[in-house]
Amino acid sequence: MMKNKTLWIFFLMMLALAMTLSACGGGSDEPEAEDESTADTTDTTEEVAEEEMEETAVDCTSSTGEAEQEGSYQIPTAIENCYNVAFVYVGPHDDGGWSQAHDVGRMYVQDNVESVHTAYVENVAEGADAEQVIRSLARKGFNVIFTTSFGFMDASEIVASEFPDVDIIHISGFKSNGDNFGNLMGAMEDIKYLAGMLAGSRAMVDGNPRLGYIATFPIPEELRLGNAFGLGAQQTCPECTIDVRWIFTWHDPIIEQDAASSLFDSGVQVVMTGADTPAPAEAAPEGKWGITYDYSGNCVLDTCLTSMYWNWGVVYARIVEESRAGTWVGGSEYFDADAGAMGLYGFMEGEELQPGVADLPEEDLQMIRDTLAAMMAGEFTRFDVFKGPITDNQGNVVLADGVSLEQVDLDGFAQFGSPCTTCMYWWNENFTAELPELE
Repeated sequence: MMKNKTLWIFFLMMLALAMTLSACGGGSDEPEAEDESTADTTDTTEEVAEEEMEETAVDCTSSTGEAEQEGSYQIPTAIENCYNVAFVYVGPHDDGGWSQAHDVGRMYVQDNVESVHTAYVENVAEGADAEQVIRSLARKGFNVIFTTSFGFMDASEIVASEFPDVDIIHISGFKSNGDNFGNLMGAMEDIKYLAGMLAGSRAMVDGNPRLGYIATFPIPEELRLGNAFGLGAQQTCPECTIDVRWIFTWHDPIIEQDAASSLFDSGVQVVMTGADTPAPAEAAPEGKWGITYDYSGNCVLDTCLTSMYWNWGVVYARIVEESRAGTWVGGSEYFDADAGAMGLYGFMEGEELQPGVADLPEEDLQMIRDTLAAMMAGEFTRFDVFKGPITDNQGNVVLADGVSLEQVDLDGFAQFGSPCTTCMYWWNENFTAELPELE
């Protein structure tokens, strides 16, 4: 009897346990069906949100919209919710030279920096007009303004002081404020030095050791670049001499053509320019040669030996990114060839030598290649270009053997108030021209 009672108690306990497990969810593993009305509402809400995002999405690569006429200039508008970057050009955006090189840089920024809108104003006169244009762009909400001519320097400085939240970068020049106004330039003297080596080699092969230089304005930049050309020419043509024509303009196809023709008519074999258009190559008679400047696409004639060109985009993109991140500080930035922002046409990757270069002595071409490679590696800089011994065309020692110019010397004339010691108001010994008068 006791045994039967014990079994009965055990049976009741097992029954209770089974009921408890069933109540705790021991049913089907399949989830409950979602309420259809709730699902439909969620899907509709998401679709509306997506449509609203599509409607409000901003195309920062679109055109500048409705430009407004202010004086002689069409001032572009900024685009809301984009980072707006403006460029001010002294010449046409498609001038085949300086301004076009900057516009290629602008397009690089537009294509490679996210959520950035770019615009430009072209043919802007230096002085009061430049100040008006730069101020108008700042008022319209542009975050960064690149002003791309030496004569825009003072105007850039003034407007930067009025708009502390706008970053203004002046190309060339020498002023900055340590905050939102800086200057930017590259050591084109590196590339002009190589071009001088090339011109000297060509002149030697042709049996006419006379070279020419079209210079724009009597500023330190133009003497620096001319002297670099002369120092390079000495490497391949020690007996070469260089004549100069001052044109007092950055961009004037007729004046540039006249200057080139004047040099060729005087007996010069190769003409190099500091101005915008490919005038030296266009004016070169049969058997003579020109070297163009600024833009990689302007060395298209067989009479063009090479172009000394800019690749501004890589530098501009970095500065725009720094500005947007709030890390850019206005100072003086001066980059060498290793920044990847300059080139010597025919000698860079993917380029072919021009007809007037291909038949030059291999030892000269290899010297140019080796020097360019050292420049691109950062092993040969502007301070190596301007390293003594250097003598001017009056017989004065500019630099003793092994001594280099400093940056302040490369940038300055004492007559302009620069604190430079050696300065740049001199011609290398192979120049036959007199120094320009300074205003």
